[in-house]
Order: sequence, then structure tokens, then C-alpha cells
Amino acid sequence: MAKAKPILGITMGDPAGIGPEIAAKAVAEEEVYKICRPFIVGHADVMRQASDIAGVDLQVRAVAQVAEAGFQHGTIDVLHLNNVDIDSLQPGKVSAMAGNAAFEAINKVIELALDKQIDATVTGPIHKQALNLAGHHFAGHTEIYAHLTNTKDYAMMLIAENLRIVHISTHVSLMQACKSVKRERILKVIQLADDACKKLGIKSPKVGVAALNPHASDGGLFGTEEQQEIIPAIEAAKSSEICAEGPLPADTLFAKAKAGVYDVVVAMYHDQGHIPLKLLGFSWDKEESKWLSVTGVNITLGLPIIRTSVDHGTAFDIAGKGTASPKSLIQAIEYAAKMASTPTSK
Repeated sequence: MAKAKPILGITMGDPAGIGPEIAAKAVAEEEVYKICRPFIVGHADVMRQASDIAGVDLQVRAVAQVAEAGFQHGTIDVLHLNNVDIDSLQPGKVSAMAGNAAFEAINKVIELALDKQIDATVTGPIHKQALNLAGHHFAGHTEIYAHLTNTKDYAMMLIAENLRIVHISTHVSLMQACKSVKRERILKVIQLADDACKKLGIKSPKVGVAALNPHASDGGLFGTEEQQEIIPAIEAAKSSEICAEGPLPADTLFAKAKAGVYDVVVAMYHDQGHIPLKLLGFSWDKEESKWLSVTGVNITLGLPIIRTSVDHGTAFDIAGKGTASPKSLIQAIEYAAKMASTPTSK
């Protein structure tokens, strides 16, 4: 008997951003229904408006619980949260109402996953200022998920094409990021990276660990973090049969990873990992002053549930215009479905 396709809860993100539009475009793709059973968590009227803006010919059906969803292509099942005044919602405008609606959708989808009513969660983009205006003081999705699932050890993985990057730290100052380069944390992130690759079907992952300092400190000339923290963590990982190499100079490591030498890279801080990935996944049109393509997936590792996300923001500058690409969201759906269907992800 064939295994049922995984049920994915997809948050619409900030309702004033492009999240609802790309959600409508994503579930308009028949291919999505071949790999999963998707439904949107958010506001039904927002999704009706977004469907019109996106130009997709789909019926929006509000449901009160997962069991009511039909999961049929041609209909957008929306687990309706009555938390948006559609008449006062303005595309591209920061508001506490929109920030609260985004947070409540995240809270609900986590609740459903923890209760095992759904197999994985996929999140649309949120706006940090709107979130904070609503009284939800978090740096981003990753921190919200960690808090609501009581997760201590977690990390962010970014994926674009064959480049996979996991971070030691993310939304902290650069000074704090350097202070976070500690043996225990590095070892935990290497373990999370190795485990994530296995959940994605890579049997024997090869982990490349970035140095913090230029030239991997040249034997201690440019810093001591490599010798005192990073190398001991890599040796500990090797002793537990993880194939880890490093510390490797960041200015060459990512090029090697892109070429397939490494299955995943452990980056020491936010921009060290984000810049090479977005250089690969993002394309800017200078003449038109707009993004031609935005691809990439964000996966939170270490959680008791599966969470994937787009790797872009709310794009307030194009919200309400119907031009936003759903490519990153579709990729996030594909990864969530794959992880939910892999036995080791449970």
C-alpha cells in the first residue's frame, strides 16, 4: 500500500507582503499536489484577494481544522484565522495587525505539527518590524520556532542549487558572532548539518567547516579561534564518525562546495554563509531595478518538527502587484515534502 503524501501547513506570512500572493501561485501548481497535501494557514479573505492579485483561477475554501481540508488542486484550503481587517490592510505597509496575523499563523502551524495533525511546516516571509510592533519580540522565524518548541540547540540551513550552508550564529552583532565560535556550539552544528543531509537522502555527507579568520588564521597569526575552538570541534566530530574537514578559508571553501567537494558547509556567522548563497540564488536586473530571480530555501535544524521556508523577505516594494515569483516557496514545499517522506526525519 502506497504511503499517503505528507500534509504540509503553509503560513501565508505577513499579509501586507508578497507571502499570500506566492502562496496562491504555489498551490496553483498541479505538481505540488503530486508530492504533498498542502493547505494555507492564515486569513481566507486575504488569500482570496491574493489569488486575484496573482491572477490564479482558484477557489478559496475556509476550513476550521485540518480534517476539513480537501487537498484538491483547484481549491486553496485555508485554515482560517480571523485576525485581519481586510478593508484596512494595505499592501507594502508595516502594521501591528499584519505582524500579529503573521505570528498567529506561525503559532498555529507549530501547534498542528507538534500535535502531529500535519507532517511538516512551510513558512512565508514575515516582517520583523511588524512582528515587533505587534508585541512579538523575536529576531525571526528561527527564534520563534525554537521558543515555541522549547528547542535549545538549533541552527539555520540555507540551500541554493547544490550549495548547503548551516550557521553557527545568525541574528546577532558581528562581535557577538565571534564570541559564539565555541567548541561545543561548533560540534553541535556539525552534527545538525550531518543529520540534515542524511534526512535529505545523502547517505555519507561530507562537511566542510569554515574558518573564522582570514587564511584560517595561518597557524595562529591572525587569531586563535581555529586552534582553540574550531579544530577541537572538528576532531570531536570525526571521532563520532562524521566526515568533517577544516577549518578551511572561507574565500575558497564555498567555491569548492558549489563544485560538489562538500555536501554542506558550516559557516561561522550570518553574512559568511548568506553572501555566497544569495550570490548564487539571487539575480538583480540593473536596468529594471528589480529582482529577476530569487531562489533558495531556509530550513531550521534541531527542531522536533520540520520547518522549511522561503529565503527572501516580504518584498513590500512589489506587494500587491502580482509580479512576485513563487519559486523559492515551491522549493521550500519540495524540501518539506522530501524530509517528511524520509524515514530518518521522524
